[in-house]
Amino acid sequence: MIRIATEADLPAVVAIYNAAVPSRMATGDFEPVTVESRRAWFAAHTPARHPLWVDERDGEVAGWLSLGTFYDRPAWDITAEVSVYIAPAHQRQGVAAALLETAIAEAPALGLRVLIGIIFGHNEPSLALFRRFGFERWGLMSRAVELDEVECDVVFMGRRVD
Repeated sequence: MIRIATEADLPAVVAIYNAAVPSRMATGDFEPVTVESRRAWFAAHTPARHPLWVDERDGEVAGWLSLGTFYDRPAWDITAEVSVYIAPAHQRQGVAAALLETAIAEAPALGLRVLIGIIFGHNEPSLALFRRFGFERWGLMSRAVELDEVECDVVFMGRRVD
């Protein structure tokens, strides 16, 4: 069941995010974050503009997807950044696909016309997921981040949804 996240979901959302930190595949954070440190981020994800959806399976949050401000200038209001994280126990079970499908379907009603995924170049599973849903490589930042003393590419995947 995909639904808008509630504040009660925040600990699960943070736990799923933190599970991705050690892999260096999906986040530039090197240390886990706290629920308290994510409260303002959670509050910024309003259902009417930049929702945070969770996929609940068997009573637990299996994954989440958020739409966030891409660039904080009015001209960019039609564009949102997509972030998607899946609990390790639920990976490769269609959770990310279901969440991304929801985001694409709902984006026009939110006033969005463009979705952007910002993905590490070595994160082939995420790149493949976005390609599967019609996203194309719109940009490459070569060796733009450093993870464990290794410089890595960042790929911008984009899709129009209008």
